Amino acid sequence: MVKYDERHGGAFDRGAADSWYSRPVAPHYFVAATGSSDRVEEADMSAEDIIAYIAGYDWNELAGGKKSYA
Repeated sequence: MVKYDERHGGAFDRGAADSWYSRPVAPHYFVAATGSSDRVEEADMSAEDIIAYIAGYDWNELAGGKKSYA
């Protein structure tokens, strides 16, 4: 089993958050705190970071958790 870094703002966390909010897949992460640190875009991510983002997205898709806007 692969263990991903689940820190807030990390690639796994951002993938899970994008899924949660029903956003499209767009690999990225933040260097430190989400929204208040530099954002790293897919073009500048390592293969491992992109895999972690997709794993976070897929994990949330399988878990079925979605933000309710009702």
